[in-house]
Amino acid sequence: MAFSNLTSKAALIYGEWMKDADPRVEGLPLMSSPVPQAVIIGAYIYFVTSLGPKLMENRKPFELRQTMAFYNFAVVALSLYMTYEFLMSGWATGYSFRCDIVDYSRSPTALRMVQTCWLYYFSKFIELLDTVFFVLRKKNSQVSFLHVLHHSIMPWTWWFGVKFAPGGLGTFHALVNCIVHVIMYTYYGLCALGPAYYKYLWWKKYMTSIQLVQFIIITVHIGQIYFMDDCQYQFPVFMFIIWAYGFMFLILFLHFWYHAYTKGKRLPKALKNGINKSKDQ
Repeated sequence: MAFSNLTSKAALIYGEWMKDADPRVEGLPLMSSPVPQAVIIGAYIYFVTSLGPKLMENRKPFELRQTMAFYNFAVVALSLYMTYEFLMSGWATGYSFRCDIVDYSRSPTALRMVQTCWLYYFSKFIELLDTVFFVLRKKNSQVSFLHVLHHSIMPWTWWFGVKFAPGGLGTFHALVNCIVHVIMYTYYGLCALGPAYYKYLWWKKYMTSIQLVQFIIITVHIGQIYFMDDCQYQFPVFMFIIWAYGFMFLILFLHFWYHAYTKGKRLPKALKNGINKSKDQ
């Protein structure tokens, strides 16, 4: 009886909460409720941490070079497209890079931002293949806690972002992330093509720096909201979540940078692989 009452209250709270959802996202795939994505993410975690390694235990690792090359360059193309769409939806057409609130109108630009936010959200499910490839190639040391956490938490948190606030300053980190992914997945794609292309990877040493700069920019940008006198951003709780996530990874990358480049030491393999993918992806 008590459990039934608790369930009813939870359903009531959820129903009231959903009244604030953006009606423009109704009908978009996976946006009806958080349950479908919870199932996908749960299946992903189970496969990459348990089922997959067990299935591969007595099998030879798959090569997958051609598949991975296609995948990585496809993500590059998608990231380029999303970068352009984020810019044309606001970041290059009117946003101030300060207190940019969500435009809930049905103007072409506002609707374009909604579609771009959903596409970015969906791209996080595509990127789950990163870990699946690690498992199929028996690179299990690269399936670290941090790696799985990052790939699991991004689609989960972005569902709420798209559902309630598809636009405004909460999308800046997505724009920056798309730009960084163009660089990163180009690197991974060239790696997947084989040793003949390694000579074009002279910029490998800058990969950590690029990711570090990404989190500095995101943390500084989102941190502005705490110093603005009157910013009417509609869902300030999202700003705290983005800031906390960006700050957490900023600290992790600074820690990696300090040990790898300042002290001249390398991090333990598990932490290193959780932060920076190895060259032989």
